[in-house]
Amino acid sequence: MMWTLVAGAIGMWAGVSDDPRLDWWREARFGLFIHWGLYAIPAGEWNGKPVEGTGEWIMHNAKIPVPEYEPLATRFNPTRFDARRWVELAKAAGMKYIVITSKHHDGFCLFDSKHTDYDIMDAAPFKRDVLKELAAECARQQIRLCFYHSILDWHHPDARGERFPKYAEYMHNQLRELLKNYGPIGVLWFDGEWIDEWNNELGRRTYELCRSLQPDIIVNNRVGKGRDGMSDARVTGGDFGTPEQEVPATGLPGQDWETCMTMNDTWGFKRADDHWKSAGEMIRMLVDIASKGGNFLLNVGPTAAGEIPQPSIERLEAMGAWLRRNGESIYGTKASVFGQLPFNGRCTVKGDRLFLHVFEWPADRTLALAGLRNKVRSVKLLADSRELRFEQVGSSVTIHLPDTPVDLVDTVIVVALDGAPEVISTTTGKAGP
Repeated sequence: MMWTLVAGAIGMWAGVSDDPRLDWWREARFGLFIHWGLYAIPAGEWNGKPVEGTGEWIMHNAKIPVPEYEPLATRFNPTRFDARRWVELAKAAGMKYIVITSKHHDGFCLFDSKHTDYDIMDAAPFKRDVLKELAAECARQQIRLCFYHSILDWHHPDARGERFPKYAEYMHNQLRELLKNYGPIGVLWFDGEWIDEWNNELGRRTYELCRSLQPDIIVNNRVGKGRDGMSDARVTGGDFGTPEQEVPATGLPGQDWETCMTMNDTWGFKRADDHWKSAGEMIRMLVDIASKGGNFLLNVGPTAAGEIPQPSIERLEAMGAWLRRNGESIYGTKASVFGQLPFNGRCTVKGDRLFLHVFEWPADRTLALAGLRNKVRSVKLLADSRELRFEQVGSSVTIHLPDTPVDLVDTVIVVALDGAPEVISTTTGKAGP
């Protein structure tokens, strides 16, 4: 279904769009999610006791009343926050966009809003608009700034029940501030749409508002009411699906989509959470997602002081090092043309090239591809351009590998073809064992 916007632009409300405004996002493949707010102060503990669940849900999970939670704002003074360093880290990691929480479920705003005093400029001693500083740095360093904004609000007195229309007006007023005062915004990433008061009509109106203020903006599916539970990523509203903490087994064929994922078990900072994924594991996740035609939005939860935790920094730096050698096999690629691969790895596609991502080096030092209609022109290692020997008999190709992999996490092999890849049996968006 299509909706005509106030500004005269056409917005996509369901399915896949060929709208060129999504081109940069599809090219990017990798972005940084930042969950930051008052919840970084208790960092997973309340009254000296650990609270179950993720750090940013502490107000709900510990059943903290508004009058007890609200004073955290008077303690929010992140003097070590440095927008330049945050953006530099994202760029060094090979990320192309940043999505930060302008307001999470607790209702506290990280920007200067004229519609509430419960924000970083009025309620906190910090007195600096962090979104304004990030917007300036993103513009300087040429990375796309995007905003997460919660529909759910535990703090606002009108955000539930029959008074909800008044809250929706408040939320729309804040969206106007975010889309008028911070320059071009790449994505508006909504969340919290599962509440009873939200519906598709409100979602449609919200989508139209965003597109009328910034016609080129991309809006996620959670602006609508289409998800059936947290893991359902169907695009029934907005521009792309949002599987959370999972990579769909076959991607989401026929849809644009983005997996959002934590590095440990929490989105907002939680001091006791030391259950970190390895850099290698997350590199393979990025490859897996790209091979199925999706984007990877990887999260960090800064501390109350404004610092990104060191384990996050180390992992981002390692991912960036891999991407500096192998980024050509990720950025701007499309999903694998193979339904299944006969080795432990993945495949991404760009033009007339196949990028074979080898996770486990075969014992016999050969890779076999079957069902390829194209003629193979050359085979090389991506990292150092070494030519590899190969034989092609009909639609079968055998590639001879060196004795050892270039990279123990993922060695990438480039197969150049005589045209866009064609296979005898194609399952777009499905890759690997």
